[in-house]
This record gives sequence, structure tokens and C-alpha cells, in this order.
Amino acid sequence: MDKKYLDKLSFVWSEDAKNHFTSSQSEMDILGKLQPSKNLKRLDIDGYRGTLFPEWVGHPSYQNLTEVSLSGCLNCCILPSLGQLCSLKVLTIREMNMLETIGSEYDDTFSGTYFPSLERLKFVDMSCWKVWHHPHESNAYFPVLKYIAINDCPRLHGDLPSYLPVLETIDIRGCNQLVSSLPGAPAICKLYIFESNKVALNELPLSLEELNVGGREVTESVFEAIAITPSISLKKLVIKDCSSAISFPRDCLPSSLESLSITNSSNLNFPKQNHGHESLKYLHIDRSCDSLITLPLDTVPNLYHLRICNCENIECLSVSKVLQNLVDIEISDCPKFVSFPKEGLSAPNLTSLYVSKCVNLKSLPCHINTLLPKLQRVHICDCPKLETFPEAGMPPSLRIMWIGNCEKLLMSSSLTSMDMLTHLFIYGQSDGVEYFPKKGYALLPPSLTYLRISDCLSLHTLDCTELLRLTSLETLTILFCPKLENIVGERLPASLTGLYISACPLLKEQYRVNYPQISHIPDIVVDEKWI
Repeated sequence: MDKKYLDKLSFVWSEDAKNHFTSSQSEMDILGKLQPSKNLKRLDIDGYRGTLFPEWVGHPSYQNLTEVSLSGCLNCCILPSLGQLCSLKVLTIREMNMLETIGSEYDDTFSGTYFPSLERLKFVDMSCWKVWHHPHESNAYFPVLKYIAINDCPRLHGDLPSYLPVLETIDIRGCNQLVSSLPGAPAICKLYIFESNKVALNELPLSLEELNVGGREVTESVFEAIAITPSISLKKLVIKDCSSAISFPRDCLPSSLESLSITNSSNLNFPKQNHGHESLKYLHIDRSCDSLITLPLDTVPNLYHLRICNCENIECLSVSKVLQNLVDIEISDCPKFVSFPKEGLSAPNLTSLYVSKCVNLKSLPCHINTLLPKLQRVHICDCPKLETFPEAGMPPSLRIMWIGNCEKLLMSSSLTSMDMLTHLFIYGQSDGVEYFPKKGYALLPPSLTYLRISDCLSLHTLDCTELLRLTSLETLTILFCPKLENIVGERLPASLTGLYISACPLLKEQYRVNYPQISHIPDIVVDEKWI
């Protein structure tokens, strides 16, 4: 094929070739002879073993070239001159482990603009990169750059570009030696700084909408910067891996903030607000804020989503107002969590409630049937002290329920009255469950159309007699019940149109014995095979 028709080209050296010694000059000669036509639009070079690139790589005559990726060129000690490629929009430099300096390849005689069309620039896994030289002040550079990422460049120090007029996103990770202020970037809206504690955040740009930071020093500087920039338009704040016992300045959260996520920051103190934070819609706390015992939801009256995970000391939620906008709650792995608000949780638009591994929780929110009138999904697992559903019943809107490792809940008489329920998922390693439905259990809701039983390690018998009461049941799924081998009783419900069994080896062996109880079902699938 004529090279003039090639517009995308990748040169990739195999792992075996990378380990086989050849001279740098030979490598460069070979790549030089493979020069493509000037119609090239995209160039990828991966695993090149030379120390220098041939002259055609980066030559300004490639006026159609829009994307370049140089990766795993482990012997290269200098980059090709790419700054004069007039159409280049995307540049990725990755795993150039001999490269210590970038910028020395600039042409001192060039008086134009470097990287005039570049929009995305990414440096990744540059273990030896130390210095980034920038063009002479008389040269403009990166005039349209919108995104820059510098990830895992542990030896890089010095300054970032001083001014990037249209930059929207900066992503700096794993650059612990980088001592630099952020570029002047009047259009920036997203900023990510992780494992780069020496990057200076003296003040935050007024245009910034999303801020993601990790580490003690950066988090401290963020708090200081937020405190002195009251008019900031920040909408999303993510804090991770802050080990020190520091606090948000009181009432420092920007009034524009809509999302707050705090992760793996156990000593960080939860922000205290003297007044309600009206704009916050999403709150996520995970393995953080160990000093938090009661979460006051009155301070976030317009919350939409609440996630509290792995918080060792939180005991309860408190609220006196109606949470009009709240649509879902997740509380998981909170061993001391014992209660929802005593007077009930009034959230008229809540549709999903997820509670997991709260070993001391004894009850669901009271008045749940009236205060949560739109609740559709409830997921409860590993809450051994949760023995019953509220006496007044569950909301009539409830359609789907998961119950995992909560054997006492399955014995609750209120389960029978949930005639609004259509989907029920039962799972967990309940040692006492050998028969299902087990004698002594409450009857399952007759409204069920879908029933799934999974991971019941002791279950060995399925009782058709009890299941016959489920006159609307259409689908029965049984998964990962290794001791299940018997189906007893006359037959499964006549309404069933699908029976799906997987990872139940004993039941599979007894298929012919149990056939009379299931022969009327149109679709029977055992271990992904139709019967």
C-alpha cells in the first residue's frame, strides 16, 4: 500500500525486541527509513530503543499531524522537537525513563508560537524527569491548551508554565518534588492535586468549579485558600488521604458548593456550619471524620444524595426539618450507628435506602410508611440486631427489597403484609436456613413477580408447597447454593415462566428426579444451559 494513504501509524516494539540489544544508531536508521507521508494525522511510537529520534519525527512539514504519543522509549534522553507542529492537538509522553530534561529541544532561532494548536498535554510515569525548560519569553506557547496532566513524575521540580490563558483542567499526581505555584489560568474550572504536597495553592481562581486534593499539606493550603477567597464559584470539593487532625474553618464552605466528598481522612474534622448550607446536594464521607458522632442534616436541608461509609464513631443522624430533595441514603460499615432520627426521617422524595454492616442498628426509621411515601428500593444486609420491620408497615410505593445475612428479618410477620413488593433478593450465609421457605418464617408477599435466592450455603431443600402461595411469581433464580439438592412438594407455582439455576451442583445432578415439579416452566436454564 502506498504510504501516502496512511493517516494513522503506530510503531510498536515487542517485549522481546525491547530486551534484545541493538545499537541506538541502528534503531534510529530503521525508524528513519520508515518515514511516513506528510498526510499523517496520528503517530504512536511505543518501545523505541534509540537514544535520539530521527529528524522526521516532529518535523514542522507534518502539517496534518494532530495527535502524537511517545511511550516506553526507555533509552531516549531528549524529545524530538514537536513544538512547531502547527496542527498538533493531543500530545502524550509516557515512560521515558532516561529523560531528565524537557524543553532543551526548542529551537533558539524560532520566533513563532510553540504548540499553537495543542489542547491536551499529558506526562505519565516519567521516573527521571527533573527539569521543564520553557521557551524564551519572546515566544508564545500553549495558547489554546485546555488540559494538562502530570502524573507520577517523582523527581520533577521547578516551575510549571507561568500563564495558560484558556486552560480548563490541571491534573497533578505523584509529583512530590514539584515545588511550584499553579499557572496563571483565568479559565480554569477543574483542579486535581494528589501526592504532590509541595504544589503551592496560595489562592484559588475565581473560575474554579471542581477541586480534588489529597494529602495533608495540600488540604491545609486548600482550607486557607478557601477562607481568603469567599467569592469562589466552587461546586465540587473532594478531599482524600489527609492524615492530620485539621478542621475546616467554621462556615468556610463556599455558598456555591454542591458536592462534598471526604475519603480516607480519619482525623479530619467535619465542617461546622452556624447556618444551613443551602446549595449542598451530595455528601459522601468514607473512612473519615472519626470525631463525627451525630450528623446534623438540618445544616444541609437541600441534600439529594447521602453516603456514609466506614465511619467508626458515628451513632446517629439528627434532623428536625423535612428533607424535601433527598432521593437516596447509603449507610454502610458504621459499627456504632444505632439509630435514625427519633421522630422519623421525613424525606418525601426518597426512593432508595441502603443499610449495610451496621451491627448495632436495631430499627429502620419510624413512621417510614408515611414519611417516606416514594420509597421504592430497600437494601439491608449484615445488620444482625435488626429483627423486624416497623409496626406500621412499609411504604406502599416499595417495589424492590434486598435482605442479606438478616435471618431475623425474614421471620418478621410484617414481611407478609408487603403486598406492594414485586422483587425480593435473599442472600447470605445463614447457617440455620436448610429449608426454604423455612418453617417458622413469615409467608412471602404474594405480590412477588421475581425471587432470587443466592449464597445460602446451608440450604438443601426448596419447598414448593409454601412457594405455591406466590401466584404472581414469574421468575425464580437460585445461585451459589452448593448443598441444594431437593425440590419437594407438588410443583413450583404455575405462574412461573423462568427458572434459572447456577452453581448448585447437587441440584443439577438431581435434575431428573425433580423434573415433575418444574416441567411446566417454559424457560429452564441450569449453569447457562437451556433445559
